[in-house]
Amino acid sequence: MQIKLKTQKTLILYFTLFWSCLLLGQSLPRLSKIGNKDVLLVNNAPYLILGGELGNSTATSKASMSTVWPRLKELNLNTVLVPIYWELLEPEPNQFNFDLVDELIHDARTNNLKLVFLWFGSWKNSMSSHVPAWVKTNYKKYPRAKDDKGNSQEILSPFYRTNLEADLNAYTALMRHIKEVDGKENTVIMMQPENEIGMLPVARDHSPLANKKYAEPVPDHLMEYLLANREKLNPEFNSIWAKNGYKKSGNWAEVFGEGIATEELFMAYYFAKYTNSITQAGKEIYPIPAFVNAALNAPGKAPGVYPSAGPLPHLLDIWKAASPAIDFYSPDFYNPDFEKWNNLYTRQNNPLFIPEHRFDNTVAAKAIFTIGKYQALGFSPFAIEQNPNVELKPKEILLAETYKTLGELAPVLLSQWGQNKIKGVLLDKENNTSTFILGDYEFTASHTHNLGWDPKAKDDQWEQAAALIVQTAKNEFYFLGFGTSLTFKNLKNNKTVGILKAESGHFENNTWKVFRHLNGDQTHQGRHIRAFLGTVSLQRFTLYEYE
Repeated sequence: MQIKLKTQKTLILYFTLFWSCLLLGQSLPRLSKIGNKDVLLVNNAPYLILGGELGNSTATSKASMSTVWPRLKELNLNTVLVPIYWELLEPEPNQFNFDLVDELIHDARTNNLKLVFLWFGSWKNSMSSHVPAWVKTNYKKYPRAKDDKGNSQEILSPFYRTNLEADLNAYTALMRHIKEVDGKENTVIMMQPENEIGMLPVARDHSPLANKKYAEPVPDHLMEYLLANREKLNPEFNSIWAKNGYKKSGNWAEVFGEGIATEELFMAYYFAKYTNSITQAGKEIYPIPAFVNAALNAPGKAPGVYPSAGPLPHLLDIWKAASPAIDFYSPDFYNPDFEKWNNLYTRQNNPLFIPEHRFDNTVAAKAIFTIGKYQALGFSPFAIEQNPNVELKPKEILLAETYKTLGELAPVLLSQWGQNKIKGVLLDKENNTSTFILGDYEFTASHTHNLGWDPKAKDDQWEQAAALIVQTAKNEFYFLGFGTSLTFKNLKNNKTVGILKAESGHFENNTWKVFRHLNGDQTHQGRHIRAFLGTVSLQRFTLYEYE
């Protein structure tokens, strides 16, 4: 049985945006607003990144990638995040080899995938491991950062013009080439300049020029930004400035106080300024969106113990002031408190994108939750290819199902983007219920393990569960998820809410196809919308009231 999508009128916003962009002749990937949320436009249409990041060395040769492309399709990705290595791009000064870039773009097109390029330039995971040999060995021309004892580190110092000019020359050559070979196809949809910038093993660089800059007055334009934005500064940064009396002039220690907190602010400013120069120069050639990622700091660790001064939440005011060419900042996840960190990264209208998450058993649930709660630009587990020569593991199968279902629902999701009609929940043992409002209804989402219904749940193990709910009419909704049960209450009256109709199915070319009608045991005789652990369910349901 086929049912034409009732909610086609809700797609008007989606297609209006498409045609208006087309008429304006704008075709480059770019960020835009739908309602109160950012969206990535690709080929003039809203695009949801269902992504994965390759392991660091996988894309270093065509041979290495030969078995990876089929695996990426098997996982139902639409986008792959791929490093571009400075050392391979420019093995000798001003001698560029774009063969690998061209192969990646060609093979991505062949497999109907988009690319986000990660520039492994001056810094990758703090270190300068991917700079060319001619930079590494000429450390007098290309100075390293130094610790407080004067020992050089495997980290290019951001304070020396020669380092910046070398990176700048390579990155602009890359952007010029991407424009030449991909300016019409738009296979490459975003850039990430550098990777997980951070200072180790101390909070700041102690090289001679860094010491000189630290003793100089805080740059005027930084102080102007802070004063102009004082009312909306993030509280973690604001408390540092406030503690020292909101001083408006002086050197770094005089304005922000003595100590490693100030040293980290200082490094954040100069890392951001350096990265902004790279980003801005690239955009002047080919202006597609650019973001910078951060390795999250572990709780209780001091700056320098963790890779300090990257675009971390307590430093984002400094980064925003010093890097206006960067479109947004993103967290890489290898620690818990997923929701907490995402809440920190969505302040001050920073669009959320998860470019890297440990590929564990939680990624499918977190992809659903991230897109549902935050209307994020997308989600991307790290080392997505795992071992492409073996059968898919359960976590990979669940992610593949999740991406397939999200891909089908994407046009409906994007038609309601930024309209306060999409919600997401993430449930586990400690947080096994969640309440939210859509329209006239209050929803309570519960983990199916908690209710004792789920045949796959074990007494001592609570797998993470998630659901995304989108409202498409006054009393019509779509549910995508697993391990979750929904109940309902009407906020406008005292009538009892029932399920008028529920069905599972899928979309084909924006047409809803019913697989099963669910108004029996599957809805607990009309009392719950639910889906058990282990398999992603897509359902459409309609509510009504009675007394």
